[in-house]
Amino acid sequence: MSIYTSNYLKNLSQRKTVLFSEQVLNESKKTHTSFDIFLSHSFLDKDEVEGLYIELTNQGYSVYVDWIIDPHLDRTNVTKASAKLIQNRLKISRSLLLAISTNATVSKWMPWELGYVDGNTNKCAIIPVSRSEYAPNSYAGAEYLTIYPFIKKVPTSGLGEKLFVIEESLKYIIFDNWIKLGEQPKAQTINIF
Repeated sequence: MSIYTSNYLKNLSQRKTVLFSEQVLNESKKTHTSFDIFLSHSFLDKDEVEGLYIELTNQGYSVYVDWIIDPHLDRTNVTKASAKLIQNRLKISRSLLLAISTNATVSKWMPWELGYVDGNTNKCAIIPVSRSEYAPNSYAGAEYLTIYPFIKKVPTSGLGEKLFVIEESLKYIIFDNWIKLGEQPKAQTINIF
């Protein structure tokens, strides 16, 4: 499979069920002690981000998205307390996935979140969202983002589709092993592009 496309994620968002909407409401009422993923994103790409949230939670991951988990936050009035809350959410997350979508470059928070997590846990990866209907099989990155691996969903024999953390075509690891076991991408013999 290629990387995620904007259309695919928007379709997931539009097709969400009433059950999913209730699940999101329940998530906002829970007291969370940890998350597998802190999904750093631009709110301007809300539909794609909601699609990513659906995709990742359907795969069994606990995902932090500020406007889903903490809907009380006022993004038009960021305070020291709200910044501290985001900082605490970053601390209790096993990883940070940086959603590189159409408006990611205009986000003021994404670089701050990436820097914070990279400096503390180094569990950061890019989750690219292609504007094209025919997405590429890999992500090239821009500027400093090239130092981070990227996430891609890949069909596997016998295991269905799995997320992979990819540094290059022959250097990768299954996402579960990266996030839960702390393994790093390593040289492989099969090209998953």
